[in-house]
Amino acid sequence: MKVAELPVFAGKPLQAYRLVNSKFPPIALFEDVADADEFDVLFEIQALVNPRLKNEVGQLELIPRSEIPFGIPGCSYATAPFTHVNPAGSRFSDGSFGVLYLADSMETALAEVRYHQSLYWSKVPSLNYERFVFRGLTCTFGDAGMKDAATLPTHDPIYAPDDYSQSRVLGREIRKARCPGLRYHSVRLPGSLCWALMTPKPVSSIIQSAHYEMVWNGQITSVSQISEA
Repeated sequence: MKVAELPVFAGKPLQAYRLVNSKFPPIALFEDVADADEFDVLFEIQALVNPRLKNEVGQLELIPRSEIPFGIPGCSYATAPFTHVNPAGSRFSDGSFGVLYLADSMETALAEVRYHQSLYWSKVPSLNYERFVFRGLTCTFGDAGMKDAATLPTHDPIYAPDDYSQSRVLGREIRKARCPGLRYHSVRLPGSLCWALMTPKPVSSIIQSAHYEMVWNGQITSVSQISEA
């Protein structure tokens, strides 16, 4: 399936959801400035006195300043996936670039994260019990110019449960075409939808809404909301 063959959205505001591990705090520098010029000045000043700043901000060279939505509520939440890239990759990325994944409901976001957390922690030897706390985020964004991969059937190779080879080809094509993202079927909660944003630019707000806890005891045995924002 070529990117050009997928339907494109005309553009409307949408609300979606995301989970991030609470051990990763918001990046204050992104929240403290209103534009790229202010960011560069403040970054230079703080870098002189804070040797950890570059680790906190991540790989800024992976995203053009013009794509960072400075001034919005939750700018760091929108930008972090593009400067702190998982080298192991994801469904639509081979690990060389970031993707902001969003879900149509918190239930969908929890199902997606639960699956991937289970897969990761099952490979850690001697981990008998642990609890993980996640921030629930509510995101408002526009889908103008995004492609609709949800028009493809769920048996299409891009939806293979554990083989990301074809979905990564699509992800590279989407990014090469400078398309802002795509909508697709959730693989972990059938009947639900997700979005893969290739840039944070369409995001107008992304704020914390609640905290959720996952308990590991050889497998994830419970998922529960433990607080509201």
